[in-house]
Amino acid sequence: MTARWIALVAGLYLAAGGLLPSLAWGQSDSKGPPRLDVNPIGKVLTVAGIAHIEHPATILVQANLPTSGNAPTKVGDLVYRGDVIETGADGAMSITFADGTSFNVSSNARMEVNDFVYDPNGHSNSSLMSLTKGTFTFIAGNVAHTGDMKVDTPVGTMGIRGTAPRVQILDDGTVKFSTLVEQK
Repeated sequence: MTARWIALVAGLYLAAGGLLPSLAWGQSDSKGPPRLDVNPIGKVLTVAGIAHIEHPATILVQANLPTSGNAPTKVGDLVYRGDVIETGADGAMSITFADGTSFNVSSNARMEVNDFVYDPNGHSNSSLMSLTKGTFTFIAGNVAHTGDMKVDTPVGTMGIRGTAPRVQILDDGTVKFSTLVEQK
């Protein structure tokens, strides 16, 4: 009986180690295993109303999930590359990123953090945020000055070089863009 258990555990271990990664490779355009980013790139500073951060790149190990659904986002929660930020009708959230970029996300908004690479000593930094609905104001951080910061909207992609824009995506798909002016 013990030998049978050892064989079963060894078989499960080999199947999980050998089969599952190859399935993931088949679903990826890359030539290797998908890269899971475990380093946080930002943090929630404020939250009001209904707001949620989805971490689609996470691997779930715990088998007994809470039945209440997703836990609400709270101040101090971490943001990772690939995360999707959403707010409800009464929601709002502000997030700061490792390079000093800060985003204020209004009600009924959706933003995806597609890419974020920042090395304080580097000059090849990059970020790509996709805004699909809602209103966003943000102040560009060091990535805009030492690399390539892009913000994607339904009508085009903006290259940010160090400014404080406001982007409003209306329900009909119209996008309004303005630059905030600092009073001296």
